[in-house]
Amino acid sequence: MKRYLLYIFTALLLASCSTTRRLPQGEQLYTGVKKVEIATSPDGQAIPAGLADQLKETVDVAPNNYIKMLHWRYPFPLGLWVYNNWPNPDHGFKHWIYNKLVAEPVLVSDVRPEVRTHMLDEMLDNNGYFRGTTSYTINTAKNPRKASITYTVDPGPAYLIDSIMLLPETSHLYSLIDSIAERDPYLVAGSRFCTDSLGVVRTRITNKLRNQGYYYFRPEYIEYLADSLEHRGSIALKMTVATGTPKAALTRWSTGDVTVRVNKPYGGTSFDTIPTKRGTLIQMMPSKLRHALIPECVTFRRDRTFKVRDMERTQTYLARLGIFNAIDIDVEPDTLSATPRLNVDIACTFDTPLEASIEVNASSKSNSYIGPGATFSVTNRNLFGGGEQLSVALTGTYEWQTGHSGAQKSSLFNSYEIGLTGSLAFPRLIAPKFIPRRRRELNWTRITLNADLLNRPHYFKMAQFNMSYSYEWQASRHVFTTFTPFKLTYTKLINTTQVFDSITAANPAIALSFRSQFIPQIAYTYNYNRYFDRDNGLNVTWSLQEAGNIFWGIYQACGVKGEKKLFGTPFSQFVKGQFQVVYNRRLTGDNWLVSRVAVGAAHAYGNSSQVPYSEQFYVGGANSIRAFTVRSIGPGSYHAPSDEVDGYFDQTGTFKFEANVEYRFPIFGPVHGALFIDSGNVWLLKNDPQRPGGKLRGSSFLKDLALGTGAGIRLDISMLVVRADLGIGIHAPYDTGKRGYYNMTSFGNSLAFHLAIGYPF
Repeated sequence: MKRYLLYIFTALLLASCSTTRRLPQGEQLYTGVKKVEIATSPDGQAIPAGLADQLKETVDVAPNNYIKMLHWRYPFPLGLWVYNNWPNPDHGFKHWIYNKLVAEPVLVSDVRPEVRTHMLDEMLDNNGYFRGTTSYTINTAKNPRKASITYTVDPGPAYLIDSIMLLPETSHLYSLIDSIAERDPYLVAGSRFCTDSLGVVRTRITNKLRNQGYYYFRPEYIEYLADSLEHRGSIALKMTVATGTPKAALTRWSTGDVTVRVNKPYGGTSFDTIPTKRGTLIQMMPSKLRHALIPECVTFRRDRTFKVRDMERTQTYLARLGIFNAIDIDVEPDTLSATPRLNVDIACTFDTPLEASIEVNASSKSNSYIGPGATFSVTNRNLFGGGEQLSVALTGTYEWQTGHSGAQKSSLFNSYEIGLTGSLAFPRLIAPKFIPRRRRELNWTRITLNADLLNRPHYFKMAQFNMSYSYEWQASRHVFTTFTPFKLTYTKLINTTQVFDSITAANPAIALSFRSQFIPQIAYTYNYNRYFDRDNGLNVTWSLQEAGNIFWGIYQACGVKGEKKLFGTPFSQFVKGQFQVVYNRRLTGDNWLVSRVAVGAAHAYGNSSQVPYSEQFYVGGANSIRAFTVRSIGPGSYHAPSDEVDGYFDQTGTFKFEANVEYRFPIFGPVHGALFIDSGNVWLLKNDPQRPGGKLRGSSFLKDLALGTGAGIRLDISMLVVRADLGIGIHAPYDTGKRGYYNMTSFGNSLAFHLAIGYPF
């Protein structure tokens, strides 16, 4: 109690101390903008919202103890109090404290409201409100040494563009400028005069001209003459080319000689000059480079119109190979040519071919396992001289279980996982030409080998091997696809414990999903990602995979009956599909509403009665239903008994449905917030007597949906997003002992905290 009284007394003391005692004579402490009053124009139309925001931003000078993002001036101005009341010796501890805490007062004279109103006048003129007027008022309250400012803006009538006179069509350049300007939506008679819009038009025209051979043209070479006297209250606009524009800017250039120089990072002994269909390749020797690789990346064509777009594309194509650390493209006029030509010189410097990296992480899982992990990888980015990437990665994790008691005692060697992955990627499709692909983008052919050993000392030791051959390519501007024509996975249970044996004995379905087996697969993934405008984005992903059908058909054709095996081990046969759609909608500013719906189904048949455990669905966790931990709900209304610590093995299914809505908003700087609602569950497509209520039924579908809400904080630092979410359960799909839709046992038990990297969807 005494502590709280001390806090209250300190706060009152600080509030009572003067914050204006040391102000210079005649000065006033600035307390902020009281209001920005913007009148409507004489025709009754309000000025555009964007312009109103710019006007308010121009005069929004922060006073002392002010949080601009929240537009809030918090009480207890400690910095001002120190400035006015704290002694400031020349040196010593008190001087150090003073410098750390003090805040210089923001004065009305520092804000210079007369300058602010002049800036507002210029902004109105630039946006077509030539008769607008602005003024300000100094507002004082009880203390005459403190003042706020009220700004008044009367925009007057908006001047519209009455007529537009383009350039005389006396040259190819002038005709081209006119044709571009005629199609620009900002340059239309009847639109409001705005210098910013006219500046955008100049930039658009220039960008298109530079892709039509006018490489040296710049936006400032286009000028506008505005006449407001011909028709009072409107603007007669005339476009001209600036006097003194350089001759090079008025000249249309074509492409001359193209030379590509490939240098080694540490020099070389000689140069090898190789003529190609796209120019001359000068390669420093010795070096490993497939000669056809560079011409495939160069988009310039000799004697064709020079385009800046070709510079950008060539730079992109060379950079995406990942074998150069520097790429410079220079152009210069060909002084010996009879026609205007630009010679192109491209200088590329090889990066070091080998790259090694180590990644360290820590994990905490829903089954109470925690521990560190590390991945060491080595990559050769130019194995055969064509940008081929060979990478080898060694991964290891070590985990121990917390909260165990009784028969479950700590093991000397707790859970660990060791994996070795090798991948060889070719930056092109080694596939038939009829597969649609975009040459502008990098397409990959990838071969992967992996071996993994997982040890759960209380349950099992399992080895897994897989190999795959896949294609990754961009079929169109917004469509990305992955096709895996061959993937073979082999899982082997090396040994099991009595605890795990008792689990599988009680549930044959779990036993079958964990058995040693081959999983031969074919898979296809389609991803459509597009922003229709700056406010609407859509991402649609669907995938389809099958396992075992080709092998089953071959065995069936050969007359093999019963369970079919590959190298003496059964192989799995199933089909699995997933579909997800994410819609992004900007509400205002940087406030977004993001919605997601995901559906998945898997069905085993033929050679298998159960889908492999690794291919089944589960929900909960940081990227799913955040009010529940991973594998803590489902299938359906089934819930593992509370005394069954290993029940999470049962919490998977062969059908999944999830729906999420998240509102994302900025707080300050890189810190963003989120409010969300999540719903979903998993079900079984086949009835399992050991998991009652787990089968998918239409009559109980809505009741079986778990529902949760919550809030989160995101730290978005460009390429990395650190996310913390606190989920709050509202409805559990199983019997909790409480009646009603809100059936959580207690508020504390309904909370789930998740720390993750990246956005959830």
